[in-house]
Amino acid sequence: MRKAISWTAAIAAACVVGGTAVSAQEIKVGVVLPFTGVGAELGQQGKRGIEQYLKLNADKLKPYTFKIIERDEKDASGASAKVVVQELITQDKVDFLLGWIYSPNAIASAQLVTAGKVPAIITNAGTAHITNLSKSYARVSFSMWHSGHALGTAAAKQLKAKTAVVGYTDFPPGKDSLNAFKLAFEAAGGKVIDEIPMGGANAVPDFTPFFQRAKEKKPDVFFVFVPSGDHATAVARTYGALGMKEAGIKLIGPGDITQDNKLQAMGKAAVGLVTMHHYNADLDNPENKRFVASSCFRNSDPVVMA
Repeated sequence: MRKAISWTAAIAAACVVGGTAVSAQEIKVGVVLPFTGVGAELGQQGKRGIEQYLKLNADKLKPYTFKIIERDEKDASGASAKVVVQELITQDKVDFLLGWIYSPNAIASAQLVTAGKVPAIITNAGTAHITNLSKSYARVSFSMWHSGHALGTAAAKQLKAKTAVVGYTDFPPGKDSLNAFKLAFEAAGGKVIDEIPMGGANAVPDFTPFFQRAKEKKPDVFFVFVPSGDHATAVARTYGALGMKEAGIKLIGPGDITQDNKLQAMGKAAVGLVTMHHYNADLDNPENKRFVASSCFRNSDPVVMA
């Protein structure tokens, strides 16, 4: 659900940014999401976020209408994203681009977005430097440094951890998470005693050898970053299967490892995890309650898509 939050902000931004788009009654929005592969669930969350915003704010959006043109970024390789972004700009002639779940895809698309002079709103990809790659880029989500750096400080000062091992998916946001956590943790008096790259984003690896290596180091905390989704479920299950909690090692990380709709599948292994993120579905304020309770999540009435 946290992916949908970013999408509601993005579609709102499309109403007010850029002179060309808002001068017309119809705004063509190119949406770049993974609809197949390991990230397909995240793509569906993004799509529902668009549908929900349009449904809840129909009166506010008048007199404009939105033509949503979806394209599948497929995986985190960057190759597919470049192809579909080029199609959206040159063939579909979109007024705006939204999307990019995975950082490598936003990185690979930067030159095309710049050349096409199309406003592009990043709704998820969290590698910090992406917004420096194109003046057309804006981001309404987060960077990995937000949670990683804050949790590094909290691990030392609140959890009283002296030592940490960091395990991370070996692609740009994983490296950002490592660097952010390590900088803050060591500045607060802790020590990162091992850094473990744990496979890529395009397939869920067997985490057992990585977690076993971490367990043997006997750290106070094991900071893990993996993409949301099936990666996160595998993290919790491996942590539980290896008895790391019983060994006195606390699993911590950004909120990607405790995705709202994955907690049930994680079972008891998720109990006691400490995470930090920019959003949780249980946020107790009127706007979030309205968001969560909206019928779009309970029984989505589809918006016409091109």
